[in-house]
Amino acid sequence: MAIYKTVARSGGELLRSIAEASPALGEAVFWWLGQHTVILKMGATRVFIDPYLKPSERRNKPPLLTPAQCGEFDLVLGTHDHSDHLDPDAIPGIAAASQAIFITSTAHRRRMLDLGVPEARWIGLQPGESATVKGVTVTAVKACHEFFDETPEGLFPHLGFVVEGSGVRAYHSGDTVWWEGLQAELRRRLPLDVAFVPINGRDAPRYRRNCLGNMGFAEAADLICQLPVGLAVPTHFDMFDGNLEEPEKFIDFVVAKYPGQPTWLGAAGEPVLLRAKRQAAARPRSVRPVSGVR
Repeated sequence: MAIYKTVARSGGELLRSIAEASPALGEAVFWWLGQHTVILKMGATRVFIDPYLKPSERRNKPPLLTPAQCGEFDLVLGTHDHSDHLDPDAIPGIAAASQAIFITSTAHRRRMLDLGVPEARWIGLQPGESATVKGVTVTAVKACHEFFDETPEGLFPHLGFVVEGSGVRAYHSGDTVWWEGLQAELRRRLPLDVAFVPINGRDAPRYRRNCLGNMGFAEAADLICQLPVGLAVPTHFDMFDGNLEEPEKFIDFVVAKYPGQPTWLGAAGEPVLLRAKRQAAARPRSVRPVSGVR
């Protein structure tokens, strides 16, 4: 099984790539950093989703940034309280290094305060709720990480996010299976210019060791490619032994079943330029041309 350990940019080089990116109106740039970690730049606003930066021997790919290097981020989104999403090392460090606003499920208020995020810099959302920070609007979408895990107070701790800024709209699913109503919910959020979806799947052995599952590659492709989505990006396949998948299976399935649907698979830290579907007919392309967009 191929493990994507190749790193295009990290540390200062990655930071320079982010700083130098200047997407125009109707454009955005993203960087996938492995697992479910994504950076978006929409206009001048820098958004960090599920920043997993903790060094660990369990990782198949090293962290590309340290929390102390994250002082220029404006928004940090955490989809749910697992350590590779709400990283208990990264969150306090980013909070100390930056003036970023943090957005999570309302269910995680106490957790975020305990991690050192000032309450004035934390926003809690529930499915259907939105918040706008520095011209970027974040809308919460319910996620089902094997279960919805609704709290006694009626709060949903697992979320995905639709992130819109500078005329571009992105969907980050968080960790989720395909639950009844998810595709209908996404149809209400169209058009989507990019979708980041997990493909690692699930099975009984993983569940028994508390490794909660996600969509498999075919489910993720069917969910996204039946919608008008500009670019389909597989994630959450590379980081931990025992929870891997071959992303080429996702690409091949899309090519076979949904010909013409652009996908992206590339190295961690690679900048990729997006153009809004409703503003330009051109396919998304990498900022530095690579063969990843198909």
